[in-house]
Amino acid sequence: MKRAAVLALLPVLAAQGLWVRARVPRLPEADGPRRGRLGSGAPLRVLILGDSSAAGVGVAMQDDALSGQLAARLGSTREVTWDLRARSGATTAQVLEEVQSADLGRFDVAVVGLGVNDCKNGVPLARWVAQSCTLYDLLRTKCGVRLICASALPPMGDLPALPRPLSTVMAARAAVFDAALIGMVEQMPDLRRVRPDIAITAQVMAADGFHPGPLVYAAWAEAVAAEVGTLL
Repeated sequence: MKRAAVLALLPVLAAQGLWVRARVPRLPEADGPRRGRLGSGAPLRVLILGDSSAAGVGVAMQDDALSGQLAARLGSTREVTWDLRARSGATTAQVLEEVQSADLGRFDVAVVGLGVNDCKNGVPLARWVAQSCTLYDLLRTKCGVRLICASALPPMGDLPALPRPLSTVMAARAAVFDAALIGMVEQMPDLRRVRPDIAITAQVMAADGFHPGPLVYAAWAEAVAAEVGTLL
């Protein structure tokens, strides 16, 4: 959308934002282990970083969230060790700071689920790109990561929780962020943009209409597993 149109809509967008915060239920992060080992075969170490979706908001247990479903898929052919570092509300800057300060260890694959909070919080695009590039570089140099699977920005215009025109504006901004991610992928041979192959409808989303349900998490895990399968 054009900047002038967005500015004209600001009072409506602000009101709708407050309405969404008041009406949409705040769901907890999924319960269950956030690290573990599964399967047999060649060892594979996976680090999962991100926000509320990476943390499993929308399902009750981590087994049904991204981490559990991904570990189950990869563990069918490899000995998978995984570590989930995600929390609701996390931005790219916050996760970058955590990776800089924490002793995470070494990993083969990093799965990154970030961008939605940066997008909706008004983080400038150039700053988000710079922070993302710094995070990816740190994952390579500090953690030894050989493959980074960055999740595509979701189609925010399809999220049941967001009314129009808020959903239209957020969808346009998310599309710009996602295009920037595609640009980063073109510049980085070890970076993949991962997008779940599933249509976003109320039936596959969580009760809040904003976070994934089990079927979306399954599709997300399947997309990541397909990329990880390209590793030798």
